[in-house]
Amino acid sequence: MNRTVLLWLAIGWVGFMILPWYVIEDGFWGLQWLWDGYPFDSDYGPAWAHWLEGDKAWLAPVPLFLGLPLLTRGLLKSDANYSKILIFSGLGGLGYMVAQGFTVGISGWESTIFEALFGPTEIRQYGLGYGAMLVAAAFLFFLTQGIAARGAINGDVFVVSSIGFIIAIVGAFIFFPVLQILVSALQDNNGAYSLGVFFTKLSDRKIWGLDCLFTTVDCGAAWNSLFLAIIVGASTTALGLVFALVATRSGFKYRKVLRALTILPIITPPFVIGLSIILLFGLSGVVTQFFAEVFGVQATRWVYGLPGIWIAQMLAYTPIAFLVMIGVVEGISPSMEEAAQTLRADRWKTFTTVSLPLMRPGLANAFLIGFIESMADFGNPLVLGGNFDVLSTEIFFAIVGAQNDQGMAAVLAFVLLCFTLSAFYAQRRWLGRKSYTTVTGKGDSGTHALLPNRLRWPVYTVAFSWTGFTIVVYCMILFGGFVKTWGLDHTFTLQHYITAFSVTWGSEGLQWTGSAWNSFWTTISIATISAPLTAAVGLLTAYILVRQTFAGKDLFEFGTMLSFAIPGTVIGVSYILAFNVPPIELTGTGAILVLCFVFRNMPVGVRAGVAAMSQLDKSLDEASLTLGANSWYTCRKVVLPLLRPAIIAALVYSFVRAMTAISAVIFLVSAEYDMATSYIIGRVENNDYGLAIAYCTVLIFVMLASVLVFQGLVGERKIGRREPEKTDAPAQEQAA
Repeated sequence: MNRTVLLWLAIGWVGFMILPWYVIEDGFWGLQWLWDGYPFDSDYGPAWAHWLEGDKAWLAPVPLFLGLPLLTRGLLKSDANYSKILIFSGLGGLGYMVAQGFTVGISGWESTIFEALFGPTEIRQYGLGYGAMLVAAAFLFFLTQGIAARGAINGDVFVVSSIGFIIAIVGAFIFFPVLQILVSALQDNNGAYSLGVFFTKLSDRKIWGLDCLFTTVDCGAAWNSLFLAIIVGASTTALGLVFALVATRSGFKYRKVLRALTILPIITPPFVIGLSIILLFGLSGVVTQFFAEVFGVQATRWVYGLPGIWIAQMLAYTPIAFLVMIGVVEGISPSMEEAAQTLRADRWKTFTTVSLPLMRPGLANAFLIGFIESMADFGNPLVLGGNFDVLSTEIFFAIVGAQNDQGMAAVLAFVLLCFTLSAFYAQRRWLGRKSYTTVTGKGDSGTHALLPNRLRWPVYTVAFSWTGFTIVVYCMILFGGFVKTWGLDHTFTLQHYITAFSVTWGSEGLQWTGSAWNSFWTTISIATISAPLTAAVGLLTAYILVRQTFAGKDLFEFGTMLSFAIPGTVIGVSYILAFNVPPIELTGTGAILVLCFVFRNMPVGVRAGVAAMSQLDKSLDEASLTLGANSWYTCRKVVLPLLRPAIIAALVYSFVRAMTAISAVIFLVSAEYDMATSYIIGRVENNDYGLAIAYCTVLIFVMLASVLVFQGLVGERKIGRREPEKTDAPAQEQAA
């Protein structure tokens, strides 16, 4: 037999014969089921035990589908029966497992049709466990093996299996949950479907009102969100490019310090930045009162609304644009710039005609991420929004407010999705079908050209000014953790840190007595697990999108971006609706938090990978394949080492977002799995700002250390062999 088929066959039978078929209560890694009446007399028995006991007769066809691949023994891959057997086994087994999972639930039949056909039943079925998970995975890869054997994508098993795997997990953990909540957009308050209700809610003036053009009343939430997202996307992309140029093209001596400062805002809970901005620019803020006293101007609440949200989102999302742009700017081949200068082009001409056009993939992807992040942001508008309504907060209040209207929340989510898809389409149109390849299989020993003088000083001015502002914001945050009451009583104290993170040594040894330790260790664990998974899935998806061509590729790409286009609030509620009952029962577990973070943050890894991989010539892959390597080896040994900036971007972003996420976490945490942000929000609600800020300060330093660890483990991509000059002397430059 084929070794891969044999491997998945063994995995499938282990899941059916040994592991618990249904979910266990003591956690994914719990082993209580081994001595709790296993394999009979237990809810945690394997599938065959449930079947033999007679209470789960619907499991009988599963081993039939699981045994079909044995018929491929002795058959060649080119044999038509080989692919037919595997496809029938995989598709039939997977389809049957999905059907039976949705047919019988914790209350018996899930449909009145089956109850009418077979009568009421006392038999129950709980959520599927890791035995069922392994069997489903085996069926999935039987299917992809069969499809590859029929010649799909040149019969490349790795590529076909990767596509099948990503489609399966995106369907299960993005499309299925979102569909659960979007269906409610067509339902009235009684649960009946009605198009009239949908169009009535869609045409609400709170969404599309244009009163701001004629009166002092604000416009609808849709227009507010759209305008905000456009200016945030453009401004964060510009700032990200500025910092990327300073870090790679300026010869600035302390560019590594500057590079570290640019990522500070991304490792901070967003509402903390909002509070700091209020203390600086609010009605009683330090800056506002200073200008009021010195210049005699009236202090106002100008920061609440569009200006405050814009400032906060620029602080929060500029680092994301920088992480995307740094890989693209570094990836431009130095030989192209040297060729332009050899042809007597000055540095300004080289930058505007060679370097900048090759940065278009990074610019487009950075804008798209900034646009979508602004659309989906919840924390900053909640703190600084004032009367400036946006879609994300309207969705939140529609779900948890007095109206409790899931249908209205779904309609608002639909509008938001239309905006983000339009931005996605515009990005694709702007990039077009042009080639941005700069890294080929040829050696490159050149160094990047320094910035021209006419661009150097404006870039320095913007970068240092924004860095100074960022430092001031963070000084306010640090200050708040060491005073009794932020803004009122500035007496120095360490009580906030002692309350949250105290450690004692007693008769039982070291004890973590601080009130924040439980949520701290849970957050570290969840973020550490989800970060590499997010990076792996995101970069694998990027590899497929850039390097492969197949039917339905656009729909495939849309599916990977869908979770990014939906606000975290909606993702959190949709996960509860989808995974609170069988067949996938995850509510209250750590797994639901990991899955939420993986698929919520995956698009950043995808976009960073797409931007970086667009610069790698396909001849690199072709040379490896020509020399006898398969796609898996080529991806691992040739492509992946050249994607180190994208890997860092995916790891850093996914880790820190898991540490600082707010909107989805509110709905998914439990007593056992409490996250840092939910703990901090609880302290803020109790007006305990000092302890909340102290906790945030600790998180900032922990995440900063983690970022440095990630950069050290992954390393830098080396394209040229010579180190760039570290001098910043203008005398060594030619006049631009």
